[in-house]
Amino acid sequence: MSIEIAGRFIGSKHPPFVIAEMSGNHNQSLERALEIVEAAAKAGAHAIKLQTYTADTMTLDARGGSFEVNDPNSLWSGQNLHDLYKKAYTPWEWHAPIMEHAHALGLICFSSPFDETAVDFLEELDAPAYKIASFENNHLPLIEKASATGKPLIISTGMASLSELEQAVNTARGAGCKQIVLLKCTSTYPARPDNTNIRTIPHLRELFHAEVGLSDHTMGIGVAVASVALGATVIEKHFTLARSDGGVDSAFSLEPKELSSLVIETERAWQSLGEVRYGATETERKSLIFRRSIYVTADIKEGEIFTSENLRIVRPGDGASPHLYPQLLGRKARQNYKCGTPLSLDKLL
Repeated sequence: MSIEIAGRFIGSKHPPFVIAEMSGNHNQSLERALEIVEAAAKAGAHAIKLQTYTADTMTLDARGGSFEVNDPNSLWSGQNLHDLYKKAYTPWEWHAPIMEHAHALGLICFSSPFDETAVDFLEELDAPAYKIASFENNHLPLIEKASATGKPLIISTGMASLSELEQAVNTARGAGCKQIVLLKCTSTYPARPDNTNIRTIPHLRELFHAEVGLSDHTMGIGVAVASVALGATVIEKHFTLARSDGGVDSAFSLEPKELSSLVIETERAWQSLGEVRYGATETERKSLIFRRSIYVTADIKEGEIFTSENLRIVRPGDGASPHLYPQLLGRKARQNYKCGTPLSLDKLL
């Protein structure tokens, strides 16, 4: 069954659906958020995605322990979770103007709800689809709530085990969702290509009979382009106006020129897949003339012997097939030949 989001079809017969993830890259400026929408549309993205939560719907206003980011290698090391989400969240009153601006520019706009109240809010705005973030793919009540809307559901696989993914997909389908996309995702920021394991993409399709794609946190576009060759039909990348502007996710976000390249190159990768085929294509036929064939390289009189001195395999391709060359050497010519004559098969019989 094909997936459709706001009139845009997703599947192997369509170019990859490219989602620009705004996340917190608006840096708490609505003006900047609208500029990000404009830049995404100009770059050719098909959708812009928001995140719908508040610090209080995400976590507790608590200090110490696991409420602090203690990983020294994390981009957010040393920050308190509640403070971080308060800084990163997109104010709910911004959603309507952002979605309206996106629609005016021909860009699909939807969001990741992080709790059930966010789904209710996004339903009021008639969001065309929902995305379940990788850290929420074990939040089955949230998946059930979003799925019950009947709208397409995109789920990032993140750190989920196969059994957890099975629970998530079964919950979604049990609640009435008929259009599911699973995005292979590595939940490190940024992610390393060698830790991305995109060979999982065709396996996901086979196991769950759903559309598949990539939520990509690696730098650049190489991993995303490669994923298309493995069947990815959706690509999601974080997006900012400029990494140098800073922001909670800016370090691993694409800039406008990079997003434009992503759209172009993933579509080229999709176009190149084609079908299993051998021999000249229709567009190659005019080039057949430049293949190798057997030509006379010195004047030959009738009765003379064909040798490597008077026959060669050269371009163009008007002569006999090169595979006949060993059989011709030592045979007598049945007519006169001038140098430069293609040795045609019908004159040899």
